[in-house]
Amino acid sequence: MLERLKAWAQRLKQEVIALWFAYRHPDTPWYARAFAALVVAYAFSPIDLIPDFIPILGLLDDALLVPLGIWVAVKLIPPHVYAAAREQARALRDDREVRPRSLIMAAVIVTLWITAAAFCSIWAWRAFAR
Repeated sequence: MLERLKAWAQRLKQEVIALWFAYRHPDTPWYARAFAALVVAYAFSPIDLIPDFIPILGLLDDALLVPLGIWVAVKLIPPHVYAAAREQARALRDDREVRPRSLIMAAVIVTLWITAAAFCSIWAWRAFAR
């Protein structure tokens, strides 16, 4: 059972990396590119919608949201683009030295989480300051 779970997690990671390559492909439509970027950002973000320390629910968002996001993104991306992206992801898996990195996406993710935290703080301050 544990081996099957590890294999599933590895395939999921492989699909997220393929989405990253598809996001960067010039033939990917803008709406598919935007959605793929959100899925990849959420999958690799250390901050989850539901924190992992909450029993069952914390892991459920990763087990449901990420595969659902991948499925929708794959439906939006042209098949030839995603096939090429999967091949690039497979080649990357075989070449352990190179890992995809995007400082711009990292900055976008950090900015989004800081903005969300600021809005939540302002909302909480206004709601409880009365």
